[in-house]
Amino acid sequence: MKEAVYIGTGPSAKPDLQELLSRVALGDEKAFAMVYDAVAGSVLGVARAVLRDQAQSEEVAQEVLVEVWRTAPRFRSDRGTAINWILTLAHRRAVDRVRSAEAAAVRDHRAALLDRTPEYDEVTEQVEARLEREQVRRCLRTLTDIQRQAVTLAYYRGLTYREVAEALTLPLGTVKTRLRDGLIRLRDCLGVSV
Repeated sequence: MKEAVYIGTGPSAKPDLQELLSRVALGDEKAFAMVYDAVAGSVLGVARAVLRDQAQSEEVAQEVLVEVWRTAPRFRSDRGTAINWILTLAHRRAVDRVRSAEAAAVRDHRAALLDRTPEYDEVTEQVEARLEREQVRRCLRTLTDIQRQAVTLAYYRGLTYREVAEALTLPLGTVKTRLRDGLIRLRDCLGVSV
């Protein structure tokens, strides 16, 4: 049996991520570069599977790898393998990104609903005011002459009961009664509920 001949540095052995992470925890930049090369593709794959957007997946992968650099001392080999720890970080970060985007969309939608104020429609306002004036005029025509005059003087000219009584040369009690009766008839005619 012949022995295999390797050109270059020898057989490509996978690096021991657990050992590399313990060196990264001590601030070893070369060890981090080796971890980066070993897991960057897998981290990007997990992020892309969750996010389905290349640019966001790349951002999340970069954030995860920075987090691996910062939090390497937290890795505990008794809880799982180094690759599982890193890929769990990637999955959590990608899910957080999705949730954040969904929450922002909901907030934006709610804000848009709150900001939606009906525009002032001048033509509609004018038509409604004209219809209301016409209805008031029609209802005023159903009053007796004294009721109509008393209501007009009191509410359109702003005279007091006493001034209305003087203007119509009627007793104050009669003016009050005519005003009350006239307003009741107007209310009924206009369909106003009390």
